[in-house]
Amino acid sequence: MTAKRAGALGVHSIDHFGLQVPDLNVARSFYKAFGLDVRDLDEGLELFTVGHPQCWGRIVQAPVKQLRYLSFGIYADDEAAMIADLESKGAVKIDALPGAPAGGIWIEGFDGLPLNIRVAEKCSPDAKTKFETISSAPGTSGAIFNSAAPKTQPRNLSHFAVYTTDVIAATAWYEKMLGLRLSDGSGPVVAFLHGPHGSDHHLLALVGSTHRGMHHSSWDVGSFQEVGLGSAQMFRAGYKEGWGVGRHVLGGNYFYYARDPWGSYAEFSADIDYIPADCEWPAAQHPPDDSFYLWGPDVPPELVSNLEPGAPE
Repeated sequence: MTAKRAGALGVHSIDHFGLQVPDLNVARSFYKAFGLDVRDLDEGLELFTVGHPQCWGRIVQAPVKQLRYLSFGIYADDEAAMIADLESKGAVKIDALPGAPAGGIWIEGFDGLPLNIRVAEKCSPDAKTKFETISSAPGTSGAIFNSAAPKTQPRNLSHFAVYTTDVIAATAWYEKMLGLRLSDGSGPVVAFLHGPHGSDHHLLALVGSTHRGMHHSSWDVGSFQEVGLGSAQMFRAGYKEGWGVGRHVLGGNYFYYARDPWGSYAEFSADIDYIPADCEWPAAQHPPDDSFYLWGPDVPPELVSNLEPGAPE
């Protein structure tokens, strides 16, 4: 399988995301319940998946919850060309954000969202992640007792979804500036973009809103069972608001969205479509009523409520 798309200049991964929250203890409790490896630093918290070396998220304390920035990874041999390309296209350079890891360049993204472009190891998948359907043989019990139920622990960050003021314009911006490619969309409502060097169906999702913000982080798990167990573990930990269990149309993944203490979401995702580096995906626009979810409970009205302030505090 091709690991890098020939002749394509663009990011290969979301290296990590940066958040700020009013209370680090609240964040620590939520993400630990979700099954992540949460580590304390002087600057705040770091989010890892169990057994994986990649830091997927960095959280600092501030008066209000806010998506601070997104960091995208590029190949080392693309760095000079990427910087020159961004400059030629009028990218606005900005100072690095306090508390963010050193390195890379910083630019003002669409809606003013700070973006960090850095040389980094590719952490987006190089192949479709393993998905298991486990059943019991005839004459054997498939019972799993609650006392022995395993904890769902995500394997990697699958994608990140942000609110944007203009889905169509933002799609064009990310295609032009970062080399991302449209997988599927639904007009001004939502767009799903993949990386040119192989990624899940969407590396980045864009959701229409009045202002920028975080909609959800999505985390890959290995079975439909793990999605269900993940929903149960969040309920038992006291996080009872969310959406699912269900199955999406675009991307095809099974899902459960756990609502975090600030009104955004963390998603357990299994069996999402994968787009290899050498695949010409048939991007298309789809009617909203035919593209959101195939089955699942009714959508809660707060699912697309952007509760972040319009500008960083």
